[in-house]
Amino acid sequence: MTQQLTVPPSRGQDPHEPGRPGRSWRDRLIWWAPVVGLLFLAPFCAEFLSGYQGSVLNPIGLLIGVLLVTPLYGSAALLIREFTRRAGRGWPTMLLLGAAFGLVQAGLIDQALFNHGSFADGPYWQTLHTIIPGVEIDANQLMTFVGGHMLVSFAAPIAVVEALAPTRAAKPWLGRRGLVVVVLMYLAAAGYYLVDFVIAPEFRARPVQLIATGVTALLLAAAAFLVPRLRTRSRGRAPWPVLVALLATAAHTVFMVIRDPGSPGKWAWSSIAIAVAALALLGAVTLICSTRPGWTPAHTLAAAGPALVVYAALAFAVDPNGTFSTTKYLANVLNLAIVLALLGWGYLRTSRAARH
Repeated sequence: MTQQLTVPPSRGQDPHEPGRPGRSWRDRLIWWAPVVGLLFLAPFCAEFLSGYQGSVLNPIGLLIGVLLVTPLYGSAALLIREFTRRAGRGWPTMLLLGAAFGLVQAGLIDQALFNHGSFADGPYWQTLHTIIPGVEIDANQLMTFVGGHMLVSFAAPIAVVEALAPTRAAKPWLGRRGLVVVVLMYLAAAGYYLVDFVIAPEFRARPVQLIATGVTALLLAAAAFLVPRLRTRSRGRAPWPVLVALLATAAHTVFMVIRDPGSPGKWAWSSIAIAVAALALLGAVTLICSTRPGWTPAHTLAAAGPALVVYAALAFAVDPNGTFSTTKYLANVLNLAIVLALLGWGYLRTSRAARH
């Protein structure tokens, strides 16, 4: 049995600093691939998978759009992952941080949670029947912005990229300088969208709304690092990844389909309750099963990936611009194919790593 020698970090070196990549261009490319991949996959999933921000069949428009939103979504996804992995924590922490970042974006940066007229051009936002009294937040928008960002913009892209880099899935990818750069990118993007959505249109949320949002985001971030770490229990075995994927697909479908902002009366709140119950069931089953022997990164991918599949599939039936053309459907097909290819590739990578 070969002993592995550990070289202690030199004085002043960050103990979480990733090892240096190789000298060749190929080694450097492999080293930075997960960072770049997450940086661009997060905004693609957040804003382009549904097709409403542009078509993958328009490469120039897509590139410009991705470059505009990458510093906001990509930087947030990288920070969520780096903070979690540097603390030696797992998915409960990442999900809570994702909720905190989603709340900050929708409540403090673009303030779309309070500016209900900002999306008035889209039919999805024309009628709001689930306003929460006192805070003037629509529960549907809260679940879409915060829950959607947590699952589709952050958690699923992180799971996919970590599956594609299984040997480095639990390790930090950035050093201190990299973290500083990513934080600055995020702050610059936040400032840009604050000006574009709030300052220029002269919209102002009430101070109590902003304070409540900030306090809630801080509580979510604190809870992310206070939740107990998961421990493997000896009872039971983890189910097959395909069963996890089927449950996740059903739960995400219910979450995204059952909520209809145009539904009046009691059904509007009932649909919210059903959507919350579907996600809660998925979360509870995943939490229990992830502590059983046999749970692998392939299971994690099976739990997170279906959110992207459902989101891409629903894009076939939804077009905020009201135009259903051949180009739109071709773009939907390509988006869904990209998602399925990434999930399949990630499953193969994680399975191969587990065998070795």
